[in-house]
Amino acid sequence: MSGLKLSAVLLAAGLSRRYGANKLLAEVDGLPLYRRAFAALPPSLFAQAAVVSCYDEILAAAAAAGYLPVRNPDPAAGQSGSVRLGLAALDAPDAVLFAVCDQPRLTRESVAGLIAAHRAAPEHITALSCRGRRGNPVIFPARWFPALAALTGDVGGGAVLRAHPEALRLWEARSPEELDDLDTPLPGLSAE
Repeated sequence: MSGLKLSAVLLAAGLSRRYGANKLLAEVDGLPLYRRAFAALPPSLFAQAAVVSCYDEILAAAAAAGYLPVRNPDPAAGQSGSVRLGLAALDAPDAVLFAVCDQPRLTRESVAGLIAAHRAAPEHITALSCRGRRGNPVIFPARWFPALAALTGDVGGGAVLRAHPEALRLWEARSPEELDDLDTPLPGLSAE
């Protein structure tokens, strides 16, 4: 189903409470986390790609890289607010890939594989996984947008997945490290 209109929402508005600083500015191998996310999830893979953030630097970089920048004015309300803002900014997609921006080892190759797996079975929710462990990104078909838009608090699509496990299809990442997110500073990482 190559005519599937797939868009993306990159979630970059977290307050990094566990990290202690804006972790999206932390550098891994000389590149800030959010730029690593941009490299793994380039807008060219999607009909439309939005970056939801409360940080001016990230929104400016997103616009310069070809993403639709979407300001989250209330990041303290939790991840559900970013999910709703991202969905509302998109122009009637058939499916949306949701990604967090703190997975430093996520690769474009695994993202492309995830997209191909979803295109092969577009009725399913498709998530990147490793050895049966679900991770991010996750692609939701349009039939799940109302459930995503109804989320409140600091929850994301995982709440929908827990309520409807039968809809989930997993696709294996190339490496287990790709699913790892950065919640606490690692030795040698810098955050500005």
